[in-house]
Amino acid sequence: MIHWSVIIPLVIFLIIIFGIGFWANKQVRLSNSFLQEYFLGGREMGGFLLAMTMMATYGSASSFIGGPGVAYNMGLGWVLLAMAQLPAGYFVLMILGKKFAIISRRYEAITLIDFLKKRYDSNVVIVLSAISIIVFLFASMTAQWVGGARLIESLTGLNYTVALLIFAITVLVYVIIGGFRAVALTDALQGSIMIIGTVILLVATIIAGGGMDNIMNSLMQENPEFLSPFGSDGSLTPLYVSTFWILIGLGVIGLPQIAVRAMSYKDSNSLHRAIIIGTIGIGTIMFGMHLIGVLARPVVPGIEIGDKVMPTLTLEVLPPILAGIVLAAPMAAIMSTVNALLMLVSSTVVKDLYLNFVNPQATDHQIKTRSFWVTTIIGLAVVFFALKPPEFLIWLNLFAFGGLESAFLWSVVFGLYWKKANKYGSISSMVVGLTLYISIDRLSPHVFGMHTVTLPIMVSLVVFVVVSLATQHKTKPHIF
Repeated sequence: MIHWSVIIPLVIFLIIIFGIGFWANKQVRLSNSFLQEYFLGGREMGGFLLAMTMMATYGSASSFIGGPGVAYNMGLGWVLLAMAQLPAGYFVLMILGKKFAIISRRYEAITLIDFLKKRYDSNVVIVLSAISIIVFLFASMTAQWVGGARLIESLTGLNYTVALLIFAITVLVYVIIGGFRAVALTDALQGSIMIIGTVILLVATIIAGGGMDNIMNSLMQENPEFLSPFGSDGSLTPLYVSTFWILIGLGVIGLPQIAVRAMSYKDSNSLHRAIIIGTIGIGTIMFGMHLIGVLARPVVPGIEIGDKVMPTLTLEVLPPILAGIVLAAPMAAIMSTVNALLMLVSSTVVKDLYLNFVNPQATDHQIKTRSFWVTTIIGLAVVFFALKPPEFLIWLNLFAFGGLESAFLWSVVFGLYWKKANKYGSISSMVVGLTLYISIDRLSPHVFGMHTVTLPIMVSLVVFVVVSLATQHKTKPHIF
């Protein structure tokens, strides 16, 4: 069934997004430095824009489609676990913050790999970093593509494959024309829609369920464990929840798509405002959307595909026009994350591999052409992998998070704050972290009852420190 009255507000939203993209394309064409403008928006983001672009990049299909779907099946325990994300933006901006922005400007770094290249002076670090970004962000983008397709599928009644192609074409055209400035500006709009949409849907779901008391009684009657902090199946143990916090809290510092935001603001006041606004925004969305997933169970029972909980609930509890406006929130979250990831992978291939190893003397015109083609090819490749979606897209997204954190967390943090950190420590930490993470994920995901990412991050920390200290005689201490 095609819900035209729901689709029309979404179409209007997309028209506005494309308008911003074409305006940003004009800025790209007029800029003196294509790389600075296309990949960092000229480093001109203010506080509100920085907060919104971080929130919109971090709040993805997992937050709006996958997370509520898991909460629908796991209960309030998943809401508690999801709230570990509350300080994510705060951690990133406080720990990377001013020092990362100052040093990235001094190095003239446009990507995270630019920073690592200048800091560690190693081609091996560049290649390992590039491979990590391409592989794991590919997995993350696949999750976003699946989320966007699921949303369009639910609204239009089209089959999944057609919905996927519609979503992919829309996003690709928009990202290719606009670059980072388009992504950041639309993130401001999308982030605002995400917060408003979350609040509206939460209130409407509570009303539709007959109030919180009635909803909680229904959950209790179905399965008392829905109200337990340990989840409906008892799998959310204190140790697992605590270590999960590393993945979606502390470890977020190591995510390249988030870290690059800390390069792009214009002054200290912008940073301070972004910390406050971003923390409030992320808290509202993460709490609201995951709680909605639990409350949806008595309101729309019997949903078998978790990723369809959000669209189905929205169509059930809201008038069509308002449903279209609210569903612009997950569409905004997905589009903004896809935008950021596409930009990051494109900059990795063009800026970090092509310019470093293939054609260091490339002209602006050659860089533009390569950037547009790389973005297109990567986008189409992701579509191919998204043709067979997983049951819950959130697991694909979290797998990508863990891989990136295992690779980058300590190289970034020690690279900024420890003078004795060197390329040998960085390389060893990356290799050990990635190898351990992939091995544990394939063989025994919850070793010792902890989340998969815990041991790789702990072991790679020890390896980084030990190897850096053992190889001090081969390198000079870094001067900041």
